[in-house]
Amino acid sequence: MSAWLPAAPCTPSGCVEPTRAATGVPKAVLRLTAVAVLVLAGVALLPIGRRVPAGLVGRWCRWIVRAAGVQVRVIGAATPTGGLLLVANHISWLDIPLLSAVRPARMLAKSEIRRWPVAGPLVGRSGVLFIDRDRLRALPDTVTRIAGALREGAAVAAFPEGSTWCGRRQGSFRRAVFQAALDAGVPVQPVRIHYRSAHGTPATAAAFVGDDTLFASLWRVVSARGLVAEVEIRAAIASGSHPDRRALAAAAQPPAAGDFGREHPVEDVRGRPPEVSAVES
Repeated sequence: MSAWLPAAPCTPSGCVEPTRAATGVPKAVLRLTAVAVLVLAGVALLPIGRRVPAGLVGRWCRWIVRAAGVQVRVIGAATPTGGLLLVANHISWLDIPLLSAVRPARMLAKSEIRRWPVAGPLVGRSGVLFIDRDRLRALPDTVTRIAGALREGAAVAAFPEGSTWCGRRQGSFRRAVFQAALDAGVPVQPVRIHYRSAHGTPATAAAFVGDDTLFASLWRVVSARGLVAEVEIRAAIASGSHPDRRALAAAAQPPAAGDFGREHPVEDVRGRPPEVSAVES
């Protein structure tokens, strides 16, 4: 097991609670179809992905989440421009469009995707940075490539836990990707993602963990009623404010699950205080 590929103890049977308030099957099928159409449209545009305006990419990412029936609440300040390392905790496949909606970025992806028929070459053209997580010898080269993209002014998005967790527990941020930010001299933008029910209680319906299948997770999400994704854009960490990648990773690590939204006051991206932050349906 490499440093890129830690294991999480979360499993569908042990961590994911049954959806109590479920929407009807026809509505769930409609949501699933809408998600599929939006994803396929994005795949078709992958060869020209870098030429698509960032604002349109962000809206497309939010459309995917909203098409799945998930409301989105965003709190925090706008992200900096220029080279930026975006890091977030990892719970669900929904995290990817949510993080891209904060700021469109070059995603880190496992190298196996490059060998997928049709999808592999298309994803490669979109600017994805591939990681060979089973080979520790490839780690320095990967860090160098990430740092190069950051120096060119790109945003790079990563999930440093290296594995998905259910949201009630979380993993520690792995340090390697933070070395790239130090080498490139760019800030780190921590983002915290959390899922709640319509009543405000923590929800595990969005979790994609263990041996869960993608379809099972998709169906659980589109069948849920009142699922809310909370995205907290925390204060950016300036380059050079921490002496090494260990300290930088610790500073970017989100607080424990029970402390979501309590660590410090933040403002909504539209300038409203957090208690009246917008919920998009």
